[in-house]
Amino acid sequence: MTDQNFSFLKELVEAPSPSGFEQPAQRVIRRHLDGVVDELTTDVMGNVIGLVKGQGENLPRVMLAGHCDEIGLMVKYIDDQGFIYFAAIGGIDAHLVPGQRVYIHGQTRSVLGVVGKKPIHLMDQKDRETVIKLKSQFIDIGCRNREEVQELVAVGDPVTFAVGLERLENDRVISRAFDDKMGAFIVARVLQEVRTRGAAPVDLYGVSTVQEEIGLRGGATSVYGVNPDLGIAVEVGFATDVPEIDKKENGETKVGGGPIIARGPNINPALFELLTATAREENIPCQIVGHPRATGTDANVMQLSRGGVATALVSVPLRYMHTPVELLSLEDLENTVRLLSGLIYRIGNRKMFIPN
Repeated sequence: MTDQNFSFLKELVEAPSPSGFEQPAQRVIRRHLDGVVDELTTDVMGNVIGLVKGQGENLPRVMLAGHCDEIGLMVKYIDDQGFIYFAAIGGIDAHLVPGQRVYIHGQTRSVLGVVGKKPIHLMDQKDRETVIKLKSQFIDIGCRNREEVQELVAVGDPVTFAVGLERLENDRVISRAFDDKMGAFIVARVLQEVRTRGAAPVDLYGVSTVQEEIGLRGGATSVYGVNPDLGIAVEVGFATDVPEIDKKENGETKVGGGPIIARGPNINPALFELLTATAREENIPCQIVGHPRATGTDANVMQLSRGGVATALVSVPLRYMHTPVELLSLEDLENTVRLLSGLIYRIGNRKMFIPN
């Protein structure tokens, strides 16, 4: 990955974007796509949609979607002593929250705070074995009372963990919110790549969707608006190459093994075959995972839009999902960009995806 693309990825994942509050991340996406795409719009939901027009008339419409929202917290109540109580935005693991540094993103600035925790010395054995419910946890920003807090923080303000992107050994990186700003990054990169290559046989729409973590909302509305013939969700997938994950139940996927291509009823079989053929022909490592039901991603709502869409799910293997230390391989990101860019030039016509 070039230094320029790494800087783009870092800026994007570190921009705060809990579901419903995505515009700091979307501003990054818009800036990097400005001058690249033929059309760049933002809809009423906050989805950012870029179009790279193909060569010809009445071309197949292809939509790539990666959601830019992340899990987070929301301020619910401020007590008289200035402690701030909160609720989850998306799937927050209550185990992980106590003792974390957080940013509360207010109207004027982001305020640093900590999630307080009783010292272990003052806990009895039962308390040590019990997960503290989120509604009983609180944020301390150092203020002495409610009035001081209210000068900085308001009910409804979003909260994120105060961590960003850092490098580990080899090509591994960690950050909060790779799920799924990494997907929005890949979509933007594919738009850039197709613009550079030119003469695509499709009209390519790249969408950075919103509110996926709370119900696939931006995916549902944007696919209805774009009305594509083909839709591909770009997501994170569970890497099972760590202790205590059952491969018999979850399949075998590893960080550094290449993009994960889903197979199952949520996936158009002809599009699946075209993806795997592209990987073979381009010498791109890939991994296959079975999804016997709906995938729980934007691919689900894409498939069911209007009269139906030929849909696929391509994921990057991720360790420690929905934690502040999500881990992935930069090489997997690059290979996913290669796979999707190569696929675009192998799409012939709409009819090739109709089952027979």
